[in-house]
Amino acid sequence: MSKVYGLPDPRTVGSGNIGATNVARSGKKSAAILTLLGDAFKGWLPVWLALQSVDVMWVVASVGLAVFFGHLYPIFHKFKGGKGVATALGVMLGVSGWLALGAVLVWVVVFAASRISSLSALVAAVAAPIIAWFLLSPYPDYVWMVLVMSMFLIWRHKTNIRKLLNGTESGFKKK
Repeated sequence: MSKVYGLPDPRTVGSGNIGATNVARSGKKSAAILTLLGDAFKGWLPVWLALQSVDVMWVVASVGLAVFFGHLYPIFHKFKGGKGVATALGVMLGVSGWLALGAVLVWVVVFAASRISSLSALVAAVAAPIIAWFLLSPYPDYVWMVLVMSMFLIWRHKTNIRKLLNGTESGFKKK
């Protein structure tokens, strides 16, 4: 989206991350929204297709994890990808709309209070496996999939965690 909008490569500005939050820092909200939607769609579509093709939970969960890890470590970008928040959301949406809605609601509430995207993502990552356990406990492979994605989301935010603890993490100002 940055290329389409004529913006700098997001890997060269801000946090250096290819995700929607860093694209949003360019000042083009529409580019950030399209980046977020594209990453979420990238997570949702393969899971949805897997659900149409097979009725084997571990296969669908494996497809979800493959898409998620493909975003984190893409071969086309020398294994330096995004943090996976939107892609994980898409994967969760493919498995359960209620799960995705729960994670989004947690993110929105934390963001409304803090205006810090990374904090919102971290709290949603902690909440997602709990929500998954309540909603999907009859489907343990999906709960494990969400737990694994959440652990990697938190790991990918380790720099943000340091900045949050130091009080130096940047947020979005209220208008």
